[in-house]
Amino acid sequence: MAYKKWIIADADKEKASDLSEQFNIDPFIAFMLVSRGIESSADVADFLASSYDFSDPFQLCDMERAVSAIEEAVDYGEKITIFGDYDCDGVTSTVLLYTFLKDMGADVDYYIPSRLNEGYGMNRASIDKIRERGTKLIVTVDNGISAIEEAEYIYSLGMRLVVTDHHQIGDTLPRAEAVVNPHRAENEIAFRDFAGVGVAFKLACAVYGDTEDMLYQFADLVALGTISDVMPLIGENRAFVKAGIRLINSGSRIGIEALKKAAGAADKKLTATDVAFTLCPRINATGRVDDAARAAELLLCENKDDAAFKAEQINIDNAHRQELEQNIFEDVMLKIAENPDIAKNRVIVVCGKNYHLGVVGIVAAKVLEEYGKPVIVLTEENGMAVGSARSIEGFNIYEAISACADMLSHFGGHPKAAGLGLNPADVDVFRNRINEYAVSAYPVMPVPSINIDCKISPAFLNIELVDSLSVLEPFGEANRNAAFALMNLRLLSVTPMGNGKHIRLECEKKGKIFKISKFRCTADEFPFAAGEYIDAVVRASKNLYNGREYLSLQAADIKRHGNDDDKYFAEKEEYELFSLHKNNSESVFPDRADCSVIYKFLRQKKHWCFGFDELYFALNSVTYGKLKFALKAFSECGLIEYDEKDIRVCEVAAKVDLMNTPVIKKLKGRLNLV
Repeated sequence: MAYKKWIIADADKEKASDLSEQFNIDPFIAFMLVSRGIESSADVADFLASSYDFSDPFQLCDMERAVSAIEEAVDYGEKITIFGDYDCDGVTSTVLLYTFLKDMGADVDYYIPSRLNEGYGMNRASIDKIRERGTKLIVTVDNGISAIEEAEYIYSLGMRLVVTDHHQIGDTLPRAEAVVNPHRAENEIAFRDFAGVGVAFKLACAVYGDTEDMLYQFADLVALGTISDVMPLIGENRAFVKAGIRLINSGSRIGIEALKKAAGAADKKLTATDVAFTLCPRINATGRVDDAARAAELLLCENKDDAAFKAEQINIDNAHRQELEQNIFEDVMLKIAENPDIAKNRVIVVCGKNYHLGVVGIVAAKVLEEYGKPVIVLTEENGMAVGSARSIEGFNIYEAISACADMLSHFGGHPKAAGLGLNPADVDVFRNRINEYAVSAYPVMPVPSINIDCKISPAFLNIELVDSLSVLEPFGEANRNAAFALMNLRLLSVTPMGNGKHIRLECEKKGKIFKISKFRCTADEFPFAAGEYIDAVVRASKNLYNGREYLSLQAADIKRHGNDDDKYFAEKEEYELFSLHKNNSESVFPDRADCSVIYKFLRQKKHWCFGFDELYFALNSVTYGKLKFALKAFSECGLIEYDEKDIRVCEVAAKVDLMNTPVIKKLKGRLNLV
């Protein structure tokens, strides 16, 4: 995984103390609220409130017109079709509005397009199918704001349209009876970051005339879509998700109960984090590899046996999605290994053949985790290269792609995620163009980071702290799970667990001994040994065993104690700019003394399997660039076998001249070194 910069929050301790006294809350929790920007009395009161005053749905522009259009269609017995989307937000939006309208006596059905055959949003073929059903009014959920031509086509066929969406608005609105979108400038609302399902819920509330009753019926669906679409869990979204989690855990919806059981979580009280990692991916998986309408059918199920069968089928889809994802990820990593220059770029662009389009976005996210850079994964099929992009915080991938718009067939998205298509013959040119933009627009690249609430002594990590943290839930986007930095820990032992797939670390500080679990890391992959000193970012929770509660600490990140993050990232930036011919810094040139230090260390280890970054910090004596070029020189003259994660020292019969290797000679020539 990419090395991350640790960002430890700070807070006004006096302000936190005042809030602790005013609201009678734990001083530590007050400190965390202030560090997260929740510091006014009104904001704290809203955050801690057990109930919430929801905004009037009619504060959304065009809501009255949307309600009138729907009520007119219901009154006249006209058929209504809900036009949804294939992701979890779109599916839950569809199910919510379909159920609501059906319950009020409407003649209603729904249409969810195929990701693979139709793509995102409305298209003429789908509109024709809907017209053949006898539909008079189409209501979109989680899409439609950019369907300018499709809207005109709907009206040319004698149908009408209501658009509800939450995506960014272009220069022109589609023709419609109403366009309900929280990002419209005319809206009178303070909070605008709703998911598509949140907008659909607001419409249902406006038609029904009450929010509390609607929340009791549909908060579970709103929570699923809001969590899945990674909307900020603040304001109304926080209230939606709190209410939704209660419904999800109450077993009120047969389809969700069946999905919990299929996911192995039938008897567990789920948190928002659990929902994000168990239920949402399964609903998304069906839209990625099969037909999202099957997920809608599950959520609409009223028969337990039928729901159990559908949930198992969706579980199979999820397993298939995971297999596809892993195969494509391995192929992408192989392409990068075969052409390492790809990873030196500021934006990694990889194109393969016949990658499953439904999972390339997830693969891009995994490659991003590996390299800590924006990633675009494309698949070449049917004469086009199409795919998805994912980005790190601080690098707007949508703007970067927009800078290359003239060579794209289509594109769209957000600052951290986007989709695009282009001619396969132009992929190399596109890679160069977007990286030229990245160098120009970002003189210093943002780096991957992990946000930490505070440094803490192990003595303060206990069950009582975990209990007090519960007031901060639900955790999610804009309200991250609490993370604590434990510094200068002496590692006592490393023990495999979970059939060797995970490890448990026994650590000690100031006489206190405690355990930290690190998941998805084997003992062989862990770079530290007993006796070494480490720093760890941990998240705390409770485990129940034999009727007793135990503290559980899970590692979010672990580093060698004393690492200098700023130095590392500055040297890495300098090396990468050098590789892109944007500087001629001599700090990347390894002289004989540097090479001797590095090789002596490797000879002592014989085999290093912990990756480049850990080698850099273990040496702690040469720059990032010097180490990169020295390893290449060692490889060229046969001293080592080397890839990004694995270095093996080779036995050589004769003395070698490192300064005469191709890479060193090339460096000397470029830097005018004698």
